Amino acid sequence: MHVNFKRYGLYLVRWQLSTPILAVVLYYLAPIGALAATVVANLIGGLIFFWVDRFIFTSQALAAQWEVREKIRCVDCGKVARGYRLVRAGNYDRSEDAQPEFRCEECSQKKSDELKKRGIRL
Repeated sequence: MHVNFKRYGLYLVRWQLSTPILAVVLYYLAPIGALAATVVANLIGGLIFFWVDRFIFTSQALAAQWEVREKIRCVDCGKVARGYRLVRAGNYDRSEDAQPEFRCEECSQKKSDELKKRGIRL
């Protein structure tokens, strides 16, 4: 299983931030009873944190960014095919590359495996 540690870390921080917010709601709603206050606090939390969680788990800013072009010549094998290049991921940034290198799908997979072995988080 692949884990995006950036997303996971943000989720854990978000989880911790929800505690004081919900504690305040529970404090003010204590007179209506513990169960009712908990239900209301969870509804309020859901209204707030649904949007935060949605950003964490769907944002492209937190994912590896790839560029895809049709009919390129692979820099590794020379085959003309759909080309892929990793632009940005974790501790890897080639967004300012003046001469980007595109690879066919097979060579791109090999390059991805090589980058992973070098510690690049895809």
